Amino acid sequence: MKKVFKIGCLGILGILVLIIALAVLTGGGEESTETGEATETETTPATEETPAEEEVAEEPAETEEPVEEEPAEPEVSKEFQSALKQAQSYSDTMNMSKAGVFDQLTSEYGGQFPEDAAQYAIDNVEADWNANALESAKTYQESMSMSTEAIRDQLTSEYGGQFTQEEANYAVENLE
Repeated sequence: MKKVFKIGCLGILGILVLIIALAVLTGGGEESTETGEATETETTPATEETPAEEEVAEEPAETEEPVEEEPAEPEVSKEFQSALKQAQSYSDTMNMSKAGVFDQLTSEYGGQFPEDAAQYAIDNVEADWNANALESAKTYQESMSMSTEAIRDQLTSEYGGQFTQEEANYAVENLE
């Protein structure tokens, strides 16, 4: 009797697995009526929604076109890339001014880059020149104990920071 029970349970389990498999294969989970009207009604709205979905699908394609038309950045030479990298380093670590970075890039004692490469670097470097002026002013104030006017002069001097008058004013006004 125990063998019959084991085979009976396995048989029932097998039938359940078969029913589930058939339900999955035939799209089970959808309820249908005896006449099949529910199935037809459910497929009709999906067919009606198809044109709307096609219209929605077309709209993103239209918005993507301007992105494709956007001109790609031109390839720049290794020399221009190196000048930009060096300019970023001067700005980030030495808090130099725009003119100071340019001079350092073109100097025979500095980067020795041609002027067009240095200008490309200046035009494309991510720098906050006001923040650089302020950091330089703090250094002058703390290390050299300079007066406010001496700091302003040093920041704008062609032999000093070479910051613009506006950048120097910002720095002096924001010193603590």
